[in-house]
Amino acid sequence: MPFLKIQTNQALSEADSKSLAAKSSALVSEQLGKPERYVMTSVETNTAMQFAGDDEGLAYLELKSIGLSESVTADVSHALCGLVSAETGVRPERIYIEFSDAPRKMWGWNGSTF
Repeated sequence: MPFLKIQTNQALSEADSKSLAAKSSALVSEQLGKPERYVMTSVETNTAMQFAGDDEGLAYLELKSIGLSESVTADVSHALCGLVSAETGVRPERIYIEFSDAPRKMWGWNGSTF
C-alpha cells in the first residue's frame, strides 16, 4: 500500500540507488507499521531540479499510503530526512516531503482495490 518516491539532483550509482530503495522500503514499513511486502519505493537520481533559486543538493519525496495519519508524519519526516541525507549528502533543510492519505477504493492492486 505505501509508495515512496524519492527524486534528487544528486548522482548515485546504481548500487547506491538500489540500496536507498531497499533501506527506505524497510524504514517506511517500520514507521507506518505496514508489511514490507506491500511497500513500493522508487529512486530517481541526477534529475534537473532547483530549490531556493539554486541547484545545490536537494530532494523531493512523495509518500502515499492508505490510512496515513497526520499524527505520524512528523516522525516519518524526521526518519526519511535522516536516511535520505545520509545516503545522498543532501542537507535535511533541502528536502521536501509530500504526504498523501489514499482512500482504499482509490488504490488499486492485483486487479482490484483495497
